[in-house]
Amino acid sequence: MSDLALRPERVAAEPVFVVSRSRRPASWAGVLGIVLVVLLAVMPYVVYQSLTSTLVNFFILVTIATMWNALAGYAGLVSVGQQAYIGVGAYAVLIAAQHGIEPFVAIFIAVGVSVVLAYPVSFLVLRLAGAYFAVATWVLAVVAYLLVLRYPSLGGGTGAPLPGLGNIGATLLGAYTYWAALAVAVLAIVAVYLLLRSRLGLVLTAVRDNEVGARSIGSRVTGAKRMVYMLAAGGCAGAGAMIAISQLNVQPGNVFNVQWTAYMIFAVLIGGLGTIEGPIVGSIVFIVLQQTLAQYNAWYLIILGAVAMAIAIWARRGLWGTLVSKVPIHLFPVGYYVHAEPGVTERRGLARLLFGPARRAKRHPTAPTPSGPTPSGR
Repeated sequence: MSDLALRPERVAAEPVFVVSRSRRPASWAGVLGIVLVVLLAVMPYVVYQSLTSTLVNFFILVTIATMWNALAGYAGLVSVGQQAYIGVGAYAVLIAAQHGIEPFVAIFIAVGVSVVLAYPVSFLVLRLAGAYFAVATWVLAVVAYLLVLRYPSLGGGTGAPLPGLGNIGATLLGAYTYWAALAVAVLAIVAVYLLLRSRLGLVLTAVRDNEVGARSIGSRVTGAKRMVYMLAAGGCAGAGAMIAISQLNVQPGNVFNVQWTAYMIFAVLIGGLGTIEGPIVGSIVFIVLQQTLAQYNAWYLIILGAVAMAIAIWARRGLWGTLVSKVPIHLFPVGYYVHAEPGVTERRGLARLLFGPARRAKRHPTAPTPSGPTPSGR
C-alpha cells in the first residue's frame, strides 16, 4: 500500500499543539477561592480581635504587594515610591472624614483621587526607565510628604486623628475594619487578574518578556504601562485608606514611609515576581516571620534579610515560581500555554467555526498507533 493511502491515518495519529489558559481545569481554583473568602469573612465571629488585627495588616500587605507586582512583574516598572499613593489614600480619607463623610465610604473617594492624580503624573515618570524611574517615584513621594507638612489642618508633622468612628464600639469597629480590608484585598487581586486576562494583559506579558520585541510588533507599550501605573496607584490608595482606618490616626511619617515599599518588594520577591499567587504567598511568609520574630528586636530584621537572600540565591523565581516550575498548578491562569495532545486532529471549515479547532481522532481498527511502526517500515 502506498504512503498516500496511509496518509489520513498517519496524520490522525500525529499530535496537535493546543493553546489553552492552563494545562488543567481552573474552575476548582475559583470555587476554592470563593470558599476561602467566605471562611475569612466569618473570622471576626470565631476568633479574637488580636488575630483579626493581624489579618488586617496581612490584607493591607497583600494589596500593596499585588500592586507592586503588577508594576514590576508585568510592566517592568520598578517603583520605590508607591508610598506616595498610600499617603494620598490615607489623607484623602482624613480630609473626607473632616468634612463629614463616613470613613469607610471615603475609601472609594481615596481610590478615585489617587487614580486621577496618577494620570498626569504618569506622563512625567513614564518618560524615564530603570533606575531613573525608581528615583523619580521616590522623589514624588518625598514631595507629597513635604506638601502635607505645610498644612496645619492636616496635623503637620504630628498628624491628626481620624474623626467619624467614635460612635462605633471597639468590637464592631474592628469587624468593620477587617471586612473592609478583606474587600480591598480581594478587589485588588480580582482587578489585576481581570486586567491580565484582557488584551492589555497580553501586551503586559509581552512587555515582561521582551519590551523591545513588544514595541516592534506594534503593541502600545506606553499606554499599557500607564493603565498599570494608575491601577497600582488606586490599589495603594485603598491600602492607605485602610491604614488610616485601622490606626484611627494619620501621621505623615508613617503613611509616607519608604518601609511600605520595602515590605512590597520583600513579599513579591519571596513569593514570586510576575505571578498573582506570588505576592499572596510572600505576604503569608512575611506576616508569619513578623509575628514569630518581633520579640527579638533587631534580629527580626536580620532574619528577614537572610531569608530574602536565601530565596534570591536558591529560588530565584520565588517560592511559588519554584513550585509551579515543578508542578503545573495555576490558581490564576492568565497566560497561554502550548502543549501537545496526541490523537487530536484539527477541524477545518464550518466544523472549526461551530465546534472549535481540535477534535479527538477516530482511529480505524487497523490504523497504526503513534508509538508503533508504520506499515511502510518507518
